[in-house]
Amino acid sequence: MLERPGALAPGSVPATGQAAAFALDRAGAGDGFRFEALSGRGPADEEDALSPIRLLWYLIQYRWLIAVLVAAGLVLGTVVTLMQTPRFLAEARIEIMVPTARVLQDLDIVTQTGDVRAFETARQKLHSRDLARRVVLELNLAQNAAYVLPRPDFSVANIFDRVFGGDSRPRLADLDAVTRETLALDRLLDHLSVTLVRGTSLISVGYSDPDPELAAAIANQVVRSYMDQQVDRTVETSDLARQFIEEQVAEVKSKLEQSESALVAYATQAGLSSAGNDGSLVAANIEALNAALSSAIQERLGADRLVAQIESGEAGHLPRVLDDEAVKGTRATIAELRAEYQHNLGTFKPGFPEMRQLQARIDELERQLAAQIDEIAASIRVQHREAVQQEADLRAELANLEAHQVAFQDKNIQYTILRREVESNRAQYQSLIDKLNEVGVVSDLRSANVDVVDYAVVPASPYAPKLSANLIIYFALSSLLAAAIIYLSELLNNKFNVPDQIEAELKLPVLGIIPRVEGEALAGALANPKSALAEAYRSLRTSLQFAGPEGAPRSLLMASAEPGETKSTCAYKLADEFGAIGVRVLLIDADLRRPSLHRIFRTDNSIGLSNLLTSSISNEDIARVFRRTELNNVTFLSAGPMVPNPADLLSSHRMSAIVHACTRRFDLVLVDTPPVIGLADALILSRLTEATMLIVAAHQAPRKSVKAALKRLSSAGGHIIGATMAKLDVEKVESNYAYRYMYDGYYSYGHGQSGEAEAIEDKVTDRTNVGVRGMAIGRSVARLYDRHLRRRLQRS
Repeated sequence: MLERPGALAPGSVPATGQAAAFALDRAGAGDGFRFEALSGRGPADEEDALSPIRLLWYLIQYRWLIAVLVAAGLVLGTVVTLMQTPRFLAEARIEIMVPTARVLQDLDIVTQTGDVRAFETARQKLHSRDLARRVVLELNLAQNAAYVLPRPDFSVANIFDRVFGGDSRPRLADLDAVTRETLALDRLLDHLSVTLVRGTSLISVGYSDPDPELAAAIANQVVRSYMDQQVDRTVETSDLARQFIEEQVAEVKSKLEQSESALVAYATQAGLSSAGNDGSLVAANIEALNAALSSAIQERLGADRLVAQIESGEAGHLPRVLDDEAVKGTRATIAELRAEYQHNLGTFKPGFPEMRQLQARIDELERQLAAQIDEIAASIRVQHREAVQQEADLRAELANLEAHQVAFQDKNIQYTILRREVESNRAQYQSLIDKLNEVGVVSDLRSANVDVVDYAVVPASPYAPKLSANLIIYFALSSLLAAAIIYLSELLNNKFNVPDQIEAELKLPVLGIIPRVEGEALAGALANPKSALAEAYRSLRTSLQFAGPEGAPRSLLMASAEPGETKSTCAYKLADEFGAIGVRVLLIDADLRRPSLHRIFRTDNSIGLSNLLTSSISNEDIARVFRRTELNNVTFLSAGPMVPNPADLLSSHRMSAIVHACTRRFDLVLVDTPPVIGLADALILSRLTEATMLIVAAHQAPRKSVKAALKRLSSAGGHIIGATMAKLDVEKVESNYAYRYMYDGYYSYGHGQSGEAEAIEDKVTDRTNVGVRGMAIGRSVARLYDRHLRRRLQRS
């Protein structure tokens, strides 16, 4: 095993209380390698996807899209505003006089309902076609060419007309009189607004028009025409109403006189008073007797309960007995003497003279108590007899009054009928007289139930279109469109973009971050030990050195979900970095389907792993299979010739023996495999190696594919110690500013290192020595992972 400098002894616990620690487990006979990163973070500790920092970086990342859409929205809002014809709004206010309710005036709901109906009726009349025709005739709008053939409210021609002063409207002379009137009526009704002012009896009559003076004139004329219409309709009906009401008054007056004569004659014959109060006096007496009888019954029932208690032998528990002061005193004295008697029993016997005297006193007091209770019981019995007698007297008197009431009602029935007829005729007569007077007043005054509160004035500025309001609306719409596009873009982006996503969704520690290097620069960056790419691989090497209590695993499988994720390049460069520190490394190209490592090492693939697995090589040629490379301490085992059954060969006992033999011979065995998705090779090899590292290419591998690969490896029994994010393009990192330190040559040497960077690097190194996983070694990666460690320490 590779030794880790300053490694903790097995079972020891770091001295610091850091939130990240390593838990390692040796299972079986010691060959199984287990690694578990306890980061102190659960699902509930994930970063909020809508944090202000993330939203800010979304704005920065999509700034050009947002700027273009917002600018387009503002331009569109300006164009739409220019295409609209300016309109002026003039408003007049009137008050509708609602007559008070004459029927059921105590019920407010009747009056309120009537008010609402009156207001709605007035509003509909103000917006009626008949009233509009009055306004058109009064103002001669049908002959106004600018009114009948107005400029379009929304048209492209408005822009040219407003800029160049042209007029693209047709001529009024081409239209007949009916058409002109119809157009004028439609235009007036379309731009007339009648609204009820909330909480008042006021109605606002507004009219909008490109001509402010015409708008005010039309609004005022609508109010005047409505008032004239109301007066005309009132006058038309007043004469007919007067004639009809006068006939009704004469007829009702004759009926009233006849009914009054009949009422007086019957009262004289039956001996009733003209006021008819006899029945009222009898009813009042009956009501009083009923109340007295009810009280007497209650009193008698109470006395019944007390007598029943006395008869049952419980007179001593009557409320009057319990509340009697004499009884209370006697009982208290008896209780004291009994207590004294019981106390003396401890000293004297009952036959002792003093004890006999004491007992005699007690007996005498008890006889007195019984006499007192009997006296109270006797008084209760007397009260009971009085209550029974009183109830009987009241019942007899009530029967007499009821008989008298029956006789009176027989006489009063006809009287009541005649009186009701008189009252009805009198009320009808009075109502007709009042209506006749109202008709006369209305006919004389010629007034409507409308009061003008404010006449419309000429508006000074147009109310529509408003450039500021349109710009705000289109700015909001363009912003919403930009947000929707960004949301859909992020929703459809199913790739891993930053290391945090790997930790959050795969629950794996990120062991290293490999920057993206394109084209011909890749070979130079791999060969240059001072390049950013080389520094990133050294950081990954350091993380692997701290993967276990005794160092890196003896055998490590390099796996990826799909092809093209730099898995082979990563294996090659890791072998180079481990060999540079004196570790004997064997790099096995186990991709028997499409090998590529032999091209990186610039060697042939005529002999290799497939020959060992098929036993198609002699013992003398076995030494030639393991080739020394130009890299220090690195031995290469190529894939060998193509075979038709790679999975069968890799799952054979011979492959297991080869891996175990190489593990004993070399300090580190790196195994390169085909992709996991769709093939079984990586799954088979993951069981033969101590650990597996998953390579995830940024902005390339779909998340579902990587999750499926991780699930397959785990199901096959492979142990995944972590993941490495490869091909990370710092220009596409949208929210984690710390990754920007990997850019602009930060890895390069020769420019000096700031004290702050050195302090952070020493700080991360110290944390790693006490158990925190070493994922931040190197000048740039130190800054990168220091952010992760600070966040986890805060959460812990």
